[in-house]
Order: sequence, then C-alpha cells, then structure tokens
Amino acid sequence: MAVNAVLLREAEAARRLGTSVRTLQKWRCNGNGPRFVRLSRAVRYDPADLDAFIAVGRRTSTSDPGEALAGLEAA
Repeated sequence: MAVNAVLLREAEAARRLGTSVRTLQKWRCNGNGPRFVRLSRAVRYDPADLDAFIAVGRRTSTSDPGEALAGLEAA
C-alpha cells in the first residue's frame, strides 16, 4: 500500500463490491473477505486490495475452481 493511498470507508468499499456493509463485516469476521486496514477502531479498505479480491473471485464457469484453488488440485 502506498503511503499516500486513499483508503475507503466500509460503505464505500461495500458500494464498490456491490454488497452490503453487513456482508463486509461478516466476511471480515470469518476471514474470507478482502484485506482491510484497522486504524484504531476504524476499518478502512485499500482500493488495490478490493481489486485483488475481485480478481481472485473471477471464474469462467460455475465449475471453474479459480486460480487460488487450481494450484491446490495440482498438488
């Protein structure tokens, strides 16, 4: 993350991902959402981390395991 990066609030990140703030909170609690930054009690999201989260979720079909899981199957 660049030092002068603009960090997004939860509502802005949720809007960018097309989901609710509550869903982001659940993902964060479960450890399966996008990376986040905690500044004291405030939670912020780096736009680059949101883009990476979207990229990991890309699929070509419903049976496509994605790049993250494809490496596990080959092992």
